[in-house]
Amino acid sequence: MTTNPTAAILIIGDEILSGRTTDSNINTIARFLGALGIDLREVRVVHDEADQIIETVNALRNTYEYLFTTGGIGPTHDDITADCMAKAFGVDISEHPAALKLLMDRSIAMGWTLNENSRRMARIPHGAELIKNPVSAAPGFQLGNVFVMAGVPKIMEAMLEDVAPRLRTGARVLSRTLKLSYVGESAAADALREINARYPDLSLGSYPYGLSLDGAFGTHLVVRGRDAEQVDAATNELKAALASVVEAGKARNPLASFEEITA
Repeated sequence: MTTNPTAAILIIGDEILSGRTTDSNINTIARFLGALGIDLREVRVVHDEADQIIETVNALRNTYEYLFTTGGIGPTHDDITADCMAKAFGVDISEHPAALKLLMDRSIAMGWTLNENSRRMARIPHGAELIKNPVSAAPGFQLGNVFVMAGVPKIMEAMLEDVAPRLRTGARVLSRTLKLSYVGESAAADALREINARYPDLSLGSYPYGLSLDGAFGTHLVVRGRDAEQVDAATNELKAALASVVEAGKARNPLASFEEITA
């Protein structure tokens, strides 16, 4: 049986590490990969320092089938990702004619002059293939198994449309979620452990919400796996086990209940 492709994400930028900017790209890429049956195995965040970026890129691209990076391909002095990628792969970097044309056409359409800072975004490592940017024109690029994309979430997400056809896909992970209302996760832990032991190829987890006895609280139990029959069977066993858990919970809170939800 063919194994699923594996991937890692590298987030580049001091603004993430300083807390100034909240990252949403990890979630977006993770969902994108999950829908394609690509297993996300690792995420790292590094600051704008060349040696660290180069070292991390080489470590991740040699470990996983794909590496997705965001950030550091803009027009300012600290946008050094493209140069770091060239050094990581041992290739030269220069203005890419097609990338420069995209930037020039965009500047003409917007009524401004393309300055030297903006031209930096046309510098692409030799041998790389451009990634389309339908939002602001400045392209990302693919170099080997590394996909280099913008850090701005709207632009990054748009770039994924051009990336998707280039990827080897795998078996999608199926997911079923049961919501326990007014029942803590410790009450369901035994059932979860016993059922998970019978289905080693599945992933069963519990995720509390609310966490306040003064308001709504409870637990989401999630069954995940690639075999639909096993996912269904484990979910049904969990439902049966939770019936007694909920009945016991009603002695403490009459609102205790459980239901299957889509999210």
